[in-house]
Amino acid sequence: MAWVVLVVSGLLETVWAVSLAQSQGFTRLVPSIVFGVAMVLSMVGLAVALRSLPVGTAYGVWVGIGAVGTAIYGMVVLGEPATVARLLCLVAIIAGVAGLKVL
Repeated sequence: MAWVVLVVSGLLETVWAVSLAQSQGFTRLVPSIVFGVAMVLSMVGLAVALRSLPVGTAYGVWVGIGAVGTAIYGMVVLGEPATVARLLCLVAIIAGVAGLKVL
């Protein structure tokens, strides 16, 4: 169950990162509220997962999911460049996170 909570928390990290950008420096109300709610829920989920998972592994997975999710959102939705180099870097992050879980 801790892994499910951790993955959802990582996805919520993507939500709050995107919402933070869309809030335009907290000048837009709805994205600012989404940011706050998603950030709190993401942190609470990480805290719950840390009750039974090692901090190094859990934090690495949480950050990795958030970073990769945010980068993919940027490429797919916002039209950011999806170059081979950027995609290889995302693969490297995923490989590192998988390594933390496996090892």
